[in-house]
Amino acid sequence: MQPSDATPELLSPAGNWDCARAAVAAGADAIFFGLPKFNARLRADNFTEDDLPELMKFLHKHGVKGFVTMNTLVFTDELEAAERQLRLIAAAGVDALIIQDLGLAKMAREIAPGVELHASTQMTITSPEGLAFIETLFPMERAVLARELSLKEIERFQAAAEGYVHAPLEVFVHGALCVAYSGQCLTSESLGQRSANRGECAQACRMPYELMVDGEVRELGEVRYLLSPQDLAAVDIIPGLVKAGVKSFKIEGRLKSPEYVAAVTRVYRKAIDDAIAGAASSVTAEDRYELEMTFSRGLTTGWLAGTDHPYLVHGRFGKKRGPLLGEIARCGPGWVELKDEPAIPLTPGDGVVFDAGEDRNEEQGARIWKIENGCLLFHRSHSGLDFDRIRPGQTLYKTSDPKLESEIRRFWQNAKLQEKKTPLHLVVSGQPGEPLVVAIASGGATAGSSSPLQAASKHALSAETLIAQLGRLGDTSYELASLDNQLEGDCHLAVSELNRVRRALVEALDSQASSGPAVVKGTGISYRELMPERASADSSETVLSVLCRSLAQVDAALDSRVSLVHCDFEDPRRYKDAVAMVRSRASDTGTRISLATPRILKPGESGYLKLIERAEPDAVLLRNLSSLEYYKDRTEFEKLGDFSLNVANPITAKLLKDAARLDRLTVSYDLNISQVLDLLRGAPAEWFELTLHQHMPLFHMEHCVFCTFLSKGTSYKDCGRPCEEHVVHLRDRVGQLHRLVADVGCRNTLFNGRAQTGARFFDELRATGLSRYRIELLDEDKDSAKRTIRAYQALLRGESDSVTLLRHVKALEKLGVTEGTLQQA
Repeated sequence: MQPSDATPELLSPAGNWDCARAAVAAGADAIFFGLPKFNARLRADNFTEDDLPELMKFLHKHGVKGFVTMNTLVFTDELEAAERQLRLIAAAGVDALIIQDLGLAKMAREIAPGVELHASTQMTITSPEGLAFIETLFPMERAVLARELSLKEIERFQAAAEGYVHAPLEVFVHGALCVAYSGQCLTSESLGQRSANRGECAQACRMPYELMVDGEVRELGEVRYLLSPQDLAAVDIIPGLVKAGVKSFKIEGRLKSPEYVAAVTRVYRKAIDDAIAGAASSVTAEDRYELEMTFSRGLTTGWLAGTDHPYLVHGRFGKKRGPLLGEIARCGPGWVELKDEPAIPLTPGDGVVFDAGEDRNEEQGARIWKIENGCLLFHRSHSGLDFDRIRPGQTLYKTSDPKLESEIRRFWQNAKLQEKKTPLHLVVSGQPGEPLVVAIASGGATAGSSSPLQAASKHALSAETLIAQLGRLGDTSYELASLDNQLEGDCHLAVSELNRVRRALVEALDSQASSGPAVVKGTGISYRELMPERASADSSETVLSVLCRSLAQVDAALDSRVSLVHCDFEDPRRYKDAVAMVRSRASDTGTRISLATPRILKPGESGYLKLIERAEPDAVLLRNLSSLEYYKDRTEFEKLGDFSLNVANPITAKLLKDAARLDRLTVSYDLNISQVLDLLRGAPAEWFELTLHQHMPLFHMEHCVFCTFLSKGTSYKDCGRPCEEHVVHLRDRVGQLHRLVADVGCRNTLFNGRAQTGARFFDELRATGLSRYRIELLDEDKDSAKRTIRAYQALLRGESDSVTLLRHVKALEKLGVTEGTLQQA
């Protein structure tokens, strides 16, 4: 059900005050910004709590809304601080909250119900079913979709909305693209304890990697940035998105400059207005140049136009480039001549970079000194260029345009911002012998004449006269919207007295606005009222489950008599074979089998869930919101929520367990040992299973490295499926190998080459009452899998200690072992 105002909204980023002013000047309908806590862009300048009232006053004065991003996971010991921030946001008149953590969203709905709730793209909403599940938890005013969806897939949300309540949709239309699904990237956390789900992304996707195929380096020339997408520019797809029912068009860039914000906002303002009017696009070549010049790694339509892996990730560079100028035809000390005349303007002072296909940290850049006879001249001593390294055939990119930057800066700094005037609906009453009274129709301020109305002998006060005089609101903050003339009889009043009444009404309104109590959109509910009851410690015996990715590993688990096997196969059609294998030995081993859903389900992919269902497992391992919705009423098997549901606090745990009727939940991989213990002390420990050993899944992405760099295809339709023929690793800058695997949806997961173990913390974990633990295998053969399983079984039985186990596991792990995310930060 769409709101009554379905006019599309342009939403711009603001990392600081200058960016907020630039967005307003360029025509944004709303801005989104962060505070120092619970904000997924901690490196932005951000706004302080003290800024909030002034910022919201500035925005509302100009008819612009303000949305606060609280789009990170919230840990148990942070719930009180989150509650305080919610109350402050509500009191400041913030229009909406953009939230990732489900528990925090529940808190926001209960504590600050007057503030709109927007589901962040970090919630990983990839299907109508996933959104439907979120809507069973709490009503929302908006859902920000995953950036990996195509226009056709977004259209299916609109079709699914018919017949039940459905939150309006928001879509990213411009800016940097994360290669991993938002909310599903554990790279920064695993490699450097800087979680992307906590606003500390280290941008490992922008780093160079080597492609290792079947143990050998695959030579790719200058292609090194295998995980770095080009930037998104959906300006040409705006009409289709409007038609698909998208409510909000979001520009990424809270780390960008005010010039970027102004330039991109004004171009998309133009495109959206054209689409609303049904007019042809008026976006010019100059507009497109501005988009590319203010910041780009190359501009693409992302996933919106459909899947084309090589188009999205070319791999040649991972940082800002700007538009291509051309190829060097001739060069010499201090000068360069291009093969063809550039299609974009060039002037002295412009910045350029020389692309020699080398390490991007060593490439050369400079500013043009002069342009003479078609040659670009660079100062021999002050440019800093080593001219011996510049060769014909290299390409030149334009990286900065000081003239354009200056023009955009003047535009937003000198813009005369239009104030939004408050519409007045007036009621005028009185009769001869009584004062004329002007009142606000909805109640509140009134003003009356100091002299009584006279009986009119000629020109009685008409509605037209009243509108003409009372509507002269000039530079005030008000405008006349309507007037109800309820005068009785033919009345007359001097024009000067009418003007005095108007001024008195404005004074009364101003006084009311400045001295009236602040509207607090909050309640007295505390987060403590939303917490689950803490049961006594679980005295059950410890249980070890094993996640297997091959039938050989299942066989090893059966030989080890594990109580529960989770299967996570690339091809779910093989699940029935795994079920048959487990059932054939169940009388001997007592082993039960759980089947994992894919990490991501997009529109039309529920068939994978039916396939799992038909295999008749004992349990299902649910990894996404879509599967929670699909299976929520099913009772014929156990239902276990996996790590990808991001359970980081007891409120989230209770919400998911109740709404999806889950038997157990997996502790989020973003938590260190202290935060895990806080979670287990804040909710019944029997609710949880903790992964004690695994190769952390770093990136989970729609981008297919196999297709892009090991085939000539563009998607699964024509790639030839090299993922089925080769074992592939990516080698990072420090020489660590990370295993790359494709799943049934051709999505790629890059696994940390070093296994993570929590063995050292087992005694502390067990003391909380936690009895269920998991180890996850990756590519181990049967024998090594069996040795790993039995090492952890001995630990859980008390027959071994962590020191002994760590020595044993290190010997098994070719690429090393670490305590990873469980280490104290």
